[in-house]
Amino acid sequence: MSDDLAWETLAAETAYACPGFDVVHEDVRLPDGSETDFDFLREGDSVVILPFTDDGDVVVIEEWRQAVHRLNRGLPAGSMEGHDDEPAAAVDRELREETGYEADSVSHLYTAEPANGYADSVFHYFVAEGCEPSAEQDLDFNESIRVETTAFEELVESVRSGDFRDGRSAVGIMYYALFEG
Repeated sequence: MSDDLAWETLAAETAYACPGFDVVHEDVRLPDGSETDFDFLREGDSVVILPFTDDGDVVVIEEWRQAVHRLNRGLPAGSMEGHDDEPAAAVDRELREETGYEADSVSHLYTAEPANGYADSVFHYFVAEGCEPSAEQDLDFNESIRVETTAFEELVESVRSGDFRDGRSAVGIMYYALFEG
């Protein structure tokens, strides 16, 4: 990509802030010299974990999602926090907090910008292997999560059939099935 396509940010302010994300308003100059404004969602970096047990099953969660008013089946995931030096540190914390499982090993799978036309979100996908229940869940006050395990092939089929609707998780499952599995 050439620099002659870059926009120049003239001013920026947080228009709205809440737990989990901010809405940012920017005044920008376009490559042709015209000026306009641009708003985007600031969410930052998150981790998405594909956790395998020793017998090859995947630890999945069911979580209520108020925005769509239904139960959502997905992979453990969460935002990086200030004390997370690296995404891998967030993986250990989120896996333990959301599921009560801990992994023997964690490896990076893929990094994606899922909606870079209107959000700065970055998803770091990781595979966690040797996962075993070792602790109690430590959920945030606004999380309602149930934990189960399932065969990886069943997750792939659920994505294929359209029953698995969590896009963030589906990308990790499909990437693993296509390139790693």
